[in-house]
Amino acid sequence: MQARLDFYKANPHAIKAMLSLEERIAHSDIEKSLAELVRLRASQINGCAFCVDMHTTDARKGGETERRLATVVVWRETPFFTDRERAALEWTEAVTLVSEAHVPDAVWEAVKPHFSEAELVDLTLLVSAINAWNRLAIAFRKMPA
Repeated sequence: MQARLDFYKANPHAIKAMLSLEERIAHSDIEKSLAELVRLRASQINGCAFCVDMHTTDARKGGETERRLATVVVWRETPFFTDRERAALEWTEAVTLVSEAHVPDAVWEAVKPHFSEAELVDLTLLVSAINAWNRLAIAFRKMPA
């Protein structure tokens, strides 16, 4: 597969808008380690090789274990994640796959006890942002280095 274009160079103004979202996310109360798990899980669902590679690397740099990284894709079947992380991963899947079930009430009820209202907005912004990055990287065939 060959890269189609460098979207950073092609439209810096669009990327600046995306980076503004990332700045908000970085200043949210969502833990950095949890943010990387969310980014990784959405990128796995979307099949974004560039983003999976980036976020596994970033998570490792942040101290994430190989065991947890290897099992994010099957998080429901492992004991390695906290209740807060599980709720965030389930929310991530539902929001990423919004066209399938429109974020079911059961998912909402499962995530609410683990996040404040402000955190829920930030978590949803995080999921929305990584989905947008995935779509940019996939559409323009951004390759892992």
